[in-house]
Amino acid sequence: MSLDRIMFAFAGAMVLISVILTQLVSPYFMWFTVFIGANLLQSAFTGFCPAAKIFAKLGFKTGCAFEAK
Repeated sequence: MSLDRIMFAFAGAMVLISVILTQLVSPYFMWFTVFIGANLLQSAFTGFCPAAKIFAKLGFKTGCAFEAK
């Protein structure tokens, strides 16, 4: 699996987890969802994503998530 696809999966999982925590634990977990969205937005413009750096150090190779197979 490429780094691109790992990042999509990680971001989606974090959003779902934060929504579940908001519903089951505390409405203040909505701020976690806001943080995730803000991080996704800033990484789209700056190209800097801390999670991508960590996954790259773990050995995942970059790739094009939408290339035809």
